[in-house]
Amino acid sequence: MNPATRSPLMWVVHLSVLLIVALWTLPTAGLLISSLRDKDQLAVSGWWTALSTSSQNIVVRAPGPETQVEREGKFVISGNLLEGQQGQISAFGFNSREPTAFKAGETAELNDGEKLTVQADGNFEIVSDKKMEGSRGQRVFVTASSPPRFTFDNYVEVLSAEGIGRSFINSLTVAVPATIIPIMIAAFAAYALAWMPFPGRAILIAVVVGLLVVPLQMSLIPLLKLYNGVGTILGVPAKTYVGIWLAHTGFGLPLAIYLLRNYMAGLPREIMESARVDGASDFDIFVKIILPLSFPALASFAIFQFLWT
Repeated sequence: MNPATRSPLMWVVHLSVLLIVALWTLPTAGLLISSLRDKDQLAVSGWWTALSTSSQNIVVRAPGPETQVEREGKFVISGNLLEGQQGQISAFGFNSREPTAFKAGETAELNDGEKLTVQADGNFEIVSDKKMEGSRGQRVFVTASSPPRFTFDNYVEVLSAEGIGRSFINSLTVAVPATIIPIMIAAFAAYALAWMPFPGRAILIAVVVGLLVVPLQMSLIPLLKLYNGVGTILGVPAKTYVGIWLAHTGFGLPLAIYLLRNYMAGLPREIMESARVDGASDFDIFVKIILPLSFPALASFAIFQFLWT
């Protein structure tokens, strides 16, 4: 079709698709960028500012009086407030009510007659005519701008955290069986509801559809009470993997049965009738015909269920 002859509705559809793709892609891109940013910059600015210089207000405590040295008759404490980090200090202060009272390079007179000078690169000096005393260093409020910093430290910190390996194994132990069990049960139920006539089939389908609208929060306590009672009878403790698998199975079955039943009901009837003419039982039809043809629906639900669990 010539682009000039396309209807306005087609352009609206294309633009809507592009908008939906952008809405889905932006959060993912934001998470990726955030995971690579320095955690100090991440705490004060959004991911969309990752390529720009960020400014943040930080509180730094200078070294204590035990580090002072005597120089030309005066007592001096010196160091760097940025502690080796890249950046520039634009303003500083020693009072929380006026954290930006002085520009970088200026000298501030402290309450005890001491003089504090902070340079743009973070170097500072506290100079006093008499020996400084106390147990803690001077608190300095700093406004610092730093260039964009990207690092893999966030990944290293998470992957090397204590217990992360065991947590990963626990997640797989819950997610894999809690995905397979509902699919196995729902596939049999969906075939029965789609192709096996029996009394009350329409009522069962209506019940399954109705269960889809039950809010999760409303079913948690009834499910817990029910499972505790069943677990006592069957001898299955609730605080085990089996309990978690069955709980996820209960929540996942309505959607699984609904999706698979609708898909299986749309398969050609002639295939099943030909198989029955050849002497195939319902189980043979289900295993050799229905399951292979229903692979797209099974895969779709497996993805949803795995992400959920």
